[in-house]
Amino acid sequence: MSSSVKFVACFVAVLCPLMMAQDAAQAGASMSKTSNSPVAYVYVSSSPRGNKFQINGYSTASNGALTAVAGSPFVESGAYMASNGKWFFSTDTVKIYSFSIASNGALKRVSTINAQELNGYSNGGPVSLFLDRTGSTLYDEDIYGNEEANNTYQFFDINQLIGALSYAGATSVATPEFETPLSFIANNDYAYGASCYHSYITIYGFSRASDGVLADLNLNPTIPAASQGAYCPYLAAADPTGHVAITLTPTDEFTVLGPTQLGVFTAGANGDLTTTNTGPDMPAVAVGTVNDISVSPSGKLIAVTGSNGLQVFHFNGANPITKYTGVLTADPITQAFWDNNNHLYAISQSAGELFVYTVTPTSHGQAPGSPYAITNPQDIIVLPE
Repeated sequence: MSSSVKFVACFVAVLCPLMMAQDAAQAGASMSKTSNSPVAYVYVSSSPRGNKFQINGYSTASNGALTAVAGSPFVESGAYMASNGKWFFSTDTVKIYSFSIASNGALKRVSTINAQELNGYSNGGPVSLFLDRTGSTLYDEDIYGNEEANNTYQFFDINQLIGALSYAGATSVATPEFETPLSFIANNDYAYGASCYHSYITIYGFSRASDGVLADLNLNPTIPAASQGAYCPYLAAADPTGHVAITLTPTDEFTVLGPTQLGVFTAGANGDLTTTNTGPDMPAVAVGTVNDISVSPSGKLIAVTGSNGLQVFHFNGANPITKYTGVLTADPITQAFWDNNNHLYAISQSAGELFVYTVTPTSHGQAPGSPYAITNPQDIIVLPE
């Protein structure tokens, strides 16, 4: 019965008040269920005892408060993690483990693959895991994955029915300059990274084929001039369109000459990167040595973590990034991650804490219950609901 017909029926019937009361009760129950449902699941790997790892799982309420997931912590191998929302992955730098994710956020191991033996050598292996924007391909940074000296990126197909991984190959280019995970732009066609290995300044990129295979773009983008020395790039993070934020630290060989700054590059149709940013335009960070950068789902904010804390900036597309918050905590922050409900999560390995903040472009504050104690946290992954 349509709402208009139902209204007429109620108008002429003595049962109208009862029906309206029942409708209101059902609507209230639905609203209550929605408001009490988690807005995200948060997973933090930790090593409370030597090389023994576990995964700590939490559900996030709408106000940012955390509650432990049933069965957490999950005693599993692997410090580094990734997830496409349906399947969860971790690695101990030799093997990659696949997990199913229950409706309440609980994890169960379903498959294992030895990634180290696939590089053809007896050492090296995955030291980070990341996915393309569709979640169909899992990638790792395979340290010493070529000639036992150079790094590559491996790629694995994900069986979306059972979560098992199958090896699809590795980048043909291998170099110690590949030091960090790659970040994919919105069209999923290109991914970027940056490094300054032995002061060799490089911003690199790959094109992604439909089967997930990566091909080197052989980039050589122009980097803004520094007032002293030259900018040393290290981390890259893309927004939801075609812009890539890169950390740039002024150096002279191995000597740091000033605080790290944040530059923005724009990806062209062929994957080339260009920028209109200049040294004076780019904001300096106050977090010391930078450990991680993370762009919010909206692309309007970027979190920067470092040896002196956590800070958030406004991300303005191709225009220069601008300052927003001061240092939110003085504890050294290892890594940060966003959900889709304006929550920013950050871990401090040295302090043994997990912080949660609610951050919008106009306001910010620490969530109830934050920070949470975790012994020796290693990595963090957030699954928005």
